[in-house]
Amino acid sequence: MRLNVNPTRMERGKQKGRLKTANRGKKLLKDKSDEMIRSFLAIVRQNRELRNRIEDELSSALRLFISARCQMSATEIEDAVSNMAAPPKFSAGTNNIMGLIVPKIELKKITEQQTKKPIFISTPASFDRSIEMLSALTAPLIDLANIEKSCDMLAEEIQKVRRRINSLEYIMIPNTQETIKYITMKLDEDQRGQQIRVMKVKALQTGGK
Repeated sequence: MRLNVNPTRMERGKQKGRLKTANRGKKLLKDKSDEMIRSFLAIVRQNRELRNRIEDELSSALRLFISARCQMSATEIEDAVSNMAAPPKFSAGTNNIMGLIVPKIELKKITEQQTKKPIFISTPASFDRSIEMLSALTAPLIDLANIEKSCDMLAEEIQKVRRRINSLEYIMIPNTQETIKYITMKLDEDQRGQQIRVMKVKALQTGGK
């Protein structure tokens, strides 16, 4: 659908400039979309590998914990957990992926006390081992959370870029091309009309002589 504009040479030049900008913008957006998709696929592979590893280790830790749970009462488990080292602390930051700012959780530097492995003299070895394995999963779980959030935001941004590309490719550019074509046709008609009028005037002047 062409734009409602006056068919003048100035307007045609304006629409040609607009068309050039739209084509350049579409190319840049397509390049950006391709790079974002490549980054997205790489992050998805990383996410899948990390998730599979965490799930395997988590399943092993939970099996040990269930085994220990059969030998301990709920009160003993609560007392043992309360004697563990202080929980880790986190800080919030950001990461830049292809111009997209995504949140990033970081594990703060832990103290020597926090790095000590929990030892429970009165608890089963399976309990100690399960707690040790679960504690070791803290950093990978943070990485997984960061990666999955990045995947979600990157997928949403790719969709936004694709919508802009489609808007340029199927709406703005065709409309601008049709408008330029319409203006050119009208200018050509005006020019032909002007030539005809000039020829008639000359013919009248010649006939009068």
